[in-house]
Amino acid sequence: MRKAFICPSKYVQGEDELLNLGYFVKTFGKKALLIADPFAYNLVKDKLDATAAKYGVEFYPCGDMFKGECSRNVVKTLQNFAKENKCACTIGLGGGKAIDTAKCVAQGSNLIICPTIAATDAPTSHSAVLYTDDHHFDDYAYFRQNPSVVLIDTKVIANAPARFLISGMGDALSTYFEARANERSFSNVNAGLPCGANRAKGTLLGYGTMAAMSLATLCYQTLLSDGAKAVAACENKVVTPALEKIIETNILLSGLGFESGGLAAAHAIHDGLTLLPSHTKYFHGEMVAFGTICQLVLENAPEEELYEVLDFCLAVGLPVCLKDIGTDSIDDDMLKAIAEKTCIPEESVHNMPFPVTVDMVAAAIKTADKIGYDYKYGE
Repeated sequence: MRKAFICPSKYVQGEDELLNLGYFVKTFGKKALLIADPFAYNLVKDKLDATAAKYGVEFYPCGDMFKGECSRNVVKTLQNFAKENKCACTIGLGGGKAIDTAKCVAQGSNLIICPTIAATDAPTSHSAVLYTDDHHFDDYAYFRQNPSVVLIDTKVIANAPARFLISGMGDALSTYFEARANERSFSNVNAGLPCGANRAKGTLLGYGTMAAMSLATLCYQTLLSDGAKAVAACENKVVTPALEKIIETNILLSGLGFESGGLAAAHAIHDGLTLLPSHTKYFHGEMVAFGTICQLVLENAPEEELYEVLDFCLAVGLPVCLKDIGTDSIDDDMLKAIAEKTCIPEESVHNMPFPVTVDMVAAAIKTADKIGYDYKYGE
């Protein structure tokens, strides 16, 4: 039986770790393309200047070439800029769009990822999402390898709004339950996509490893033990052991767990919920948290487990019902449309260890909403 484990070459996390960025750049050469939005760049400019001087490297900021969207035209422009300036590596610094753009520019080679928030588990992965220049979804991109280095400055993460950290915990919350579903269904887990979609992309197929399942389990356990303490630290903009654990959980444990353990219903339901008009006001991880509750209802998880997840969400401030993601009521037509989008052939809902239908998903969403609403708002 072929098994697959997918991971970055190096993961480094610590306070003021951006001061060591120049060391990693120098392993590739002297010059680095730096992809970052102006806010993220200015936030850490002093550290960038210091590390450049210390290690004798040069950063080539992308300037106006990156305006916050990961599109084919932006990627091509930046690739040409890097080539003209003989950049030896690419750095993605900031949030998801800057990171995805860097992945697409680097095409799987000589890539350093420096997140300034811990809002998702994407930094460690070998995939990205492309959009059109006018901000519409274009396609998924997959690369021959994961980032060469993922470098986390915990002081920078601690100074970001706590909502980003909480969203990252929502994304991480699904990791164990989705990996467990893939393990039970013997699904191919590379990139977390169903078998057919993997073949269509031409990527290597493999089943999950014991290592991936162990990391996914640790991911969930750490959320329960340290999540609320980490939120308190982030709200006070200080680095504590709990915050350090949750940063690692949100980015590394969840990143390795989802990519090597697989996605299932929680993320598919998230994708369906993007049909809600209110979804643009909420982060990916916030929507995934409710999707996780829906998955537990869909698979008829033990009541004790379901309420453990609900208690965690309430403790850290994650959504537990549709009201928490801006939807006070949902009619049957919208519910059916969400369930249909969840169940399209290429979606990860089909990694569940049983056949899933549109009616089953609609029923799970409606039931999860009722349970979550009553638990949070009921008298």
